[in-house]
Amino acid sequence: MRVLFDQATPVPIRPHLERHEVRTVAEEGWDTLKNGELLATAEAAGFDVLLTTDKNIRYQQNLSERKIAIVVLGQQQWPRLRPHVRLVVEAVNAALPGSYVEVDLPAEPRHDQPRTR
Repeated sequence: MRVLFDQATPVPIRPHLERHEVRTVAEEGWDTLKNGELLATAEAAGFDVLLTTDKNIRYQQNLSERKIAIVVLGQQQWPRLRPHVRLVVEAVNAALPGSYVEVDLPAEPRHDQPRTR
């Protein structure tokens, strides 16, 4: 599949998507395009999946007629995402034309400080 990384998508995910052709919006020269225009341009260029961190895309765009699959990362910080990159790879591998999925990471364990009086 051809996968397009949106602006804030952590580039270190790229080598984990070894079975896919991965490009960034910057590499394509599309970093100034807004969501609707970006989706249409990516579809016309033959991309199968948009990997993004924009959780609002589903509310800002009518996705019902889209052919491109959209995978939304619930976290864009690579150190937090790294231990769970498998979830991203699985979501991309399972993406179907026109699908939309959000990849939420497991909650981090809380390390509350003991209260002192």
